[in-house]
Amino acid sequence: MQRIVVLAGGVGGARFLRGLKSAAPDAEVTVIGNTGDDIHLFGLKVCPDLDTVMYTLGGGINEEQGWGRDDESFTVKEELAAYGVGPGWFGLGDRDFATHIVRTQMLGAGYPLSEVTEALCARWQPGVRLLPMTDDRVETHVAVDLDGERRAVHFQEYWVRLRASVEAHAVVPVGADQAKPAPGVLDAIAEADVVLFPPSNPVVSVGTILAVPGIREAIAEAGVPVVGLSPIVGDGPVHGMADKVLAAIGVESSAAAVAQHYGSGLLDGWLVDTVDAESVPKVEDAGIRCRAVPLMMNGPEATALMAREALALAEEVRA
Repeated sequence: MQRIVVLAGGVGGARFLRGLKSAAPDAEVTVIGNTGDDIHLFGLKVCPDLDTVMYTLGGGINEEQGWGRDDESFTVKEELAAYGVGPGWFGLGDRDFATHIVRTQMLGAGYPLSEVTEALCARWQPGVRLLPMTDDRVETHVAVDLDGERRAVHFQEYWVRLRASVEAHAVVPVGADQAKPAPGVLDAIAEADVVLFPPSNPVVSVGTILAVPGIREAIAEAGVPVVGLSPIVGDGPVHGMADKVLAAIGVESSAAAVAQHYGSGLLDGWLVDTVDAESVPKVEDAGIRCRAVPLMMNGPEATALMAREALALAEEVRA
């Protein structure tokens, strides 16, 4: 049985995983999920990326927006607003609240996030092993200028409330340098046949996972093909605002630049979209095998084809 490890952020990572399951139905897939987006709201621990993967693969996602629950209502949020309790800019629905209540209760009882995630997945049956990158608290903060002064805001505030409308001067995964990989993470990498970087944000999703000491090193030393798919198509990100945070770390918003950012010491293969075919030689000059294929996740078949192309490139690297 093929063992695949995937480093996943939110919407893009979750949708790619759904295609991967279709492309390789017999594979054993372990997902290392980003927890840098985690935030405490209304006294609850919210894990947006873990939940997006869980809901998407478990059949409970709001397909139109790519996050949150389907058939959702917002009575609790409206009642909190009536009491003057915020923040009002983060849209937690009633069904979603239930997940966060269960998680927070279990964490309060002393269970680590990895065990809590396993318990939540027992309901959703996502068909993959979902591991948080760490059981330790890590929060991605963004340095911005607001009201005439430089200050740090939580990534969720930058992304959701501010809509990335102000320049990001720095992106810092606070606590990552002191964190340890969650149980099972390093073992999964060591036992993998292939490691995939889906078209997730290279800075605040995959980049934050790689910031946890030991994870990047384990991938580089695993001795198996490491293949990524570009989240940049043409001059901009397929989903979200990755170009804004790429600029904050001095990386051009292009398929080739993201591959070079990961580096040949980590990445063996890289897929770019057909519109970026001219960047293939540039990526290969950096020591990374590269192919141009369609990378727009326009439906289940297109996404499954992307996953098959990634696994095919991994086999080329292996050979």
